Amino acid sequence: MSSTNPQAGANRSLTRSLWVMVAGSFLFGFALVPLYDVICEAAGIRVNAAPSAIQASAAGVGREVTLEFISMVPPGSEFELTPATRSMKLQPGKLYEAQFVIKSRATVPVVAQAIPSVAPATTAKYLQKTECFCFTPQTFQAEEQREFTVRFIVAPDLPQDVDRMTLAYSMYTVADAEPARRRAANCE
Repeated sequence: MSSTNPQAGANRSLTRSLWVMVAGSFLFGFALVPLYDVICEAAGIRVNAAPSAIQASAAGVGREVTLEFISMVPPGSEFELTPATRSMKLQPGKLYEAQFVIKSRATVPVVAQAIPSVAPATTAKYLQKTECFCFTPQTFQAEEQREFTVRFIVAPDLPQDVDRMTLAYSMYTVADAEPARRRAANCE
């Protein structure tokens, strides 16, 4: 009688649907890691989170691109982040450097991580950092101020219609330096 019971059939159908939903959620969890990498690259977040092996070249001779530097400090941040230079005109293929002054407003030592982003986001892969304070977490003593350098090359194959880019940094306190290194590795 239970095999012809409509309630039992509805329960089996509901159970199958729930198992399919559980399996789909489990698979979606595994898909998030590569999806996160794609989103990071598309948004220009954490692109080039490790030193680039690009070499300086004369391939961009005669071309000029303006690179602007800004900082985006979240409200209530324990840091002041200031670019020493607001913008520079550069030639793709040449090695350049820029300085940023970072001051901790914390009253105790803190570990922080700088997070870069590039705009327009489609140009992020062309800004190749060979040295950057954003590659590793930084330790600051109470109210310490330091100057940091970022060295970079704008790849000569930057699309011709791009004549202006922006490199922005945000600074965030990290509770533990080890998790910050793992997060940085996620978008390399």
